[in-house]
Amino acid sequence: MHDDSDRRKTINPSAYLALVEGLTHIFWNKGPYELYLRAMLRDHSELLSRLDFGPTKREVSGQLVNLLRANESRYLDVTVALMLDIAAMESFPNLTSQADGDVMVSKAKAAVEELRRWTAKQQAVIREHEAHARVIAQSAKEAQDGRAFAQSHEELKQRFLLLHGAGDPHKRGTAFEGFINDLFALYDLEPRAAYSLAHEQIDGAFSFNTDHYVLEAKWWKEAIGRRELDVFKANIERKGKNTLGLYVSMSGYSSDALAVYSYSTPFITMDGLDFMAVLDQRIRLDDLLDRKKRHASQTGHCYLPVAQIFTGSE
Repeated sequence: MHDDSDRRKTINPSAYLALVEGLTHIFWNKGPYELYLRAMLRDHSELLSRLDFGPTKREVSGQLVNLLRANESRYLDVTVALMLDIAAMESFPNLTSQADGDVMVSKAKAAVEELRRWTAKQQAVIREHEAHARVIAQSAKEAQDGRAFAQSHEELKQRFLLLHGAGDPHKRGTAFEGFINDLFALYDLEPRAAYSLAHEQIDGAFSFNTDHYVLEAKWWKEAIGRRELDVFKANIERKGKNTLGLYVSMSGYSSDALAVYSYSTPFITMDGLDFMAVLDQRIRLDDLLDRKKRHASQTGHCYLPVAQIFTGSE
């Protein structure tokens, strides 16, 4: 027989039901749903090993909650972490991207509100376990973000590899611009798609470390020569002294072009090897750009092979 203090530390069955509803409705696709749970339960491999993600989200959610209830004292912290994390959700990006997003978001908000109501009623339990639960939730968010980031990298890598086999150069060029835009967006570099100004066409632009860059990207059979870099330099100079440039060439650069821009340059360069190093996650894109810009500032050279960064011979 339990005394009053024991009963206060028990989660109400209705709160568990609200957790099932919340878990069921906050995601539409099973991929993000599984990613979320794996992050939240990362320190409880014994729970993850017993979950079968094959059935519906509701069935998996019910299975998980049954496991949490069966050993409530052991899993109270992670249960509270799940409840608090979902109860704090205000946006549902995985739902808004769907055709019936508005309806799905309404259901999610109703489920979250119901869970929020029950967490408010469980203050005795919440207060005792809140600090640890928030640590669990924050750690899970970081793990989930890291996995999502790695997954996005892998998807972009597969797109990049497919571009190598594209037969139509024009379609490949258009797809390459979209690929660059998505890669730079992954790193919060605020990319802009191609745009036109008087007398010139700009492939794109982005921001990095408070600097504004214009972007030119080419996927040609031949190496980029001095003429193309001279035109790019002129375009940059017309934008103002605070504008820099990034020239991307999948076919590399001719020796005479690099020689001209080895003492003074308003732009940096990237090639296919740079992209593979980033997509293999051997170096972050923002770190690579930072090293290239620093090299250009110190030496005046527009070109820094990623291999030199790895060997420390830059």
